[in-house]
Amino acid sequence: MPRDLGAVMPDARVGDDVVVLVHGFLASAGVFRPLRARLEAETGVRVASFTHAPGPRIDRIARRLQRLVERIPLGTRITIVGHSMGGIVARYYVQELGGHARVSQTISLAAPFGGVDVPRLLIGADLHERSALLEKLRAGAGACGVPHTSIVGSDDTVVGVHGAALGFGDFVVLPDRGHNQLLFCDRVAELTLELLARVRDRV
Repeated sequence: MPRDLGAVMPDARVGDDVVVLVHGFLASAGVFRPLRARLEAETGVRVASFTHAPGPRIDRIARRLQRLVERIPLGTRITIVGHSMGGIVARYYVQELGGHARVSQTISLAAPFGGVDVPRLLIGADLHERSALLEKLRAGAGACGVPHTSIVGSDDTVVGVHGAALGFGDFVVLPDRGHNQLLFCDRVAELTLELLARVRDRV
């Protein structure tokens, strides 16, 4: 797997769509190379990413995301796409750290908004099924005004179909896809581009 450890900042200008990619647990920004290539092939779409180390809590990763977004020029339309834990980070940023002022929408790919039933020592308290953080995100998802789309594969055995629902916004189930297959799925890229176009139409 390509590591892509350094932060990637696009040469974005006013009016551009900027997609910020946030990877999941025990991964790196390299997992987004296929999606990045598809998005960057579109005129006016720029992509940013960063790699975070395993272990830090959701709030710490979200603050790294916050610092990256602060480097993106004003006047761009920012969409955050987060895979697995990255989807939780995205919503924490927009709901708890003021990201709603910069972000046009969030898209999660197999994000465990319902938590996962594994020992806390493996994933930490933030992603456990009885997580207070996840409960707060689900309860307040509609209050910040940032639209959200949850995408999950029907064959996801890590999060499960229902566990990927934020309880707010659109919910899309893609057949015959597993947890990590969404990273390399053409339909995910198509949906992302469709959602970018929807944001442009709202302006």
